[in-house]
Amino acid sequence: MSLPEDKRANVLRPGIGSNVVRRSETSVGLPEAASCSSIVFISGPACIVEAEERKTHRTRKRSRLIQSASLGRSSVNARDPFVPDTCRVYLQLHHRRASMAGRLPACVVDCGTGYTKLGYAGNTEPQFIIPSCIAIKESAKVGDQAQRRMMRGVDDLDFFIGDEAIDKPSYATKWPIRHGIVEDWDLMERFMEQIIFKYLRAEPEDHYFLLTEPPLNTPENREYTAEIMFESFNVPGLYIAVQAVLALAASWTSRQVGERTLTGTVIDSGDGVTHVIPVAEGYVIGSCIKHIPIAGRDITYFTQQLLREREVGIPPEQSLETAKAVKERFSYVCPDLVKEFNKYDTDGSKWIKQYTGVNAITKKEFTIDVGYERFLGPEIFFHPEFANPDFTQPISEVVDEVIQNCPIDVRRPLYKNIVLSGGSTMFRDFGRRLQRDLKRTVDARLKMSEELSGGKLKPKPIDVQVITHHMQRYAVWFGGSMLASTPEFYQVCHTKKDYEEIGPSICRHNPVFGVMS
Repeated sequence: MSLPEDKRANVLRPGIGSNVVRRSETSVGLPEAASCSSIVFISGPACIVEAEERKTHRTRKRSRLIQSASLGRSSVNARDPFVPDTCRVYLQLHHRRASMAGRLPACVVDCGTGYTKLGYAGNTEPQFIIPSCIAIKESAKVGDQAQRRMMRGVDDLDFFIGDEAIDKPSYATKWPIRHGIVEDWDLMERFMEQIIFKYLRAEPEDHYFLLTEPPLNTPENREYTAEIMFESFNVPGLYIAVQAVLALAASWTSRQVGERTLTGTVIDSGDGVTHVIPVAEGYVIGSCIKHIPIAGRDITYFTQQLLREREVGIPPEQSLETAKAVKERFSYVCPDLVKEFNKYDTDGSKWIKQYTGVNAITKKEFTIDVGYERFLGPEIFFHPEFANPDFTQPISEVVDEVIQNCPIDVRRPLYKNIVLSGGSTMFRDFGRRLQRDLKRTVDARLKMSEELSGGKLKPKPIDVQVITHHMQRYAVWFGGSMLASTPEFYQVCHTKKDYEEIGPSICRHNPVFGVMS
């Protein structure tokens, strides 16, 4: 039954800042037939007008998009010869269980600052890895009325994402995600449109979705995500997973892991941000999370600076691209900085590599020598003062500080299960160097404790273990693929029906997966 006009502005679906009350307890003069135990939300008239306008706008955009998109299906294939047998068998088993329920595989999307990984649950690696950027046409000038009239109605469909966006010089390239957090939700919605329809070739009404979020993501951001997915794309179910928990799940494929647990310390380092995140039984200890202002992009900039000072043959407009290629191809973590310098000075021909590129303008090849840059780039994780004088704490000390700030009864499991995640942790010997430095710090503290007690206390040694595995680069996405291919995933998802009854506030909290057998 519809409400009277003078009362309708006071009742709306759930939203940010709304107050939950029972209809039977409201004083807005509802008709007697509407007095029941269902939940409504009270807010001002401006909020409902804005919400209805936003919903109408999304409905129109969706109808235009469906008419212009060709939809399809993607087969799930866990038979990858480059994936360990344990991963393949695990995914085949759980995907078979999910398929028995008669559902299409869930879509897993991991949106990062630099790259977005997307694919279907049950696969061992993402189907697409694209830059998290979007190219749009800037609005016409104020005086160009004819151009503005011509573009009206279709300008929101004239955009590109990923690699196509980078190759469009006449378009404005935007990055909607900064330091892991979405900054422009309008661009993010358009970004998701092409992810679903152009790349995944999926009908969103037929697939459950698992999306990822960074640590300390605000509840308001989860609500915005729920509005986009349920209203714009009409998905049947949505689960927003914390990236650190998915990275822990992905580490179960490593031979170093003896017991599958959701307790551990996750070092997640991507292109734009690095986090040290303690997780206890699937719950993130938010008060102990530490942020490190060093990530893959900073290593690229530092390598670019080193090459500029020494190599003069690099085209200026390609210096950043060259530095990134050098970082990805030649860089590694050294055990001792002084000894590494001596190695290059005494036998440079053995250690110095050459990089050959092509000048984008003259089309001529150029060659540069890559020496100290090979190990000095990743070294800023352990000597951050090289690149950032405002931050001088090595990553090993940050990890130790994070664990020491956690409750005492979970510290040993956190030391024993340190999981690496993200492309910036893929440097050779990164995990070995981190484990060595962290072990030295822990042993020094135990020794000091014994000395202060006069030898009366004999602390039990602490086992420090840094987990590396084959799925490290795409650990977050792979963990999501594992969890979304289990029957339990569909039990913890927020459904479209729940969203319509309660509103976007249901996504403020997401249930934690149990440890899968």
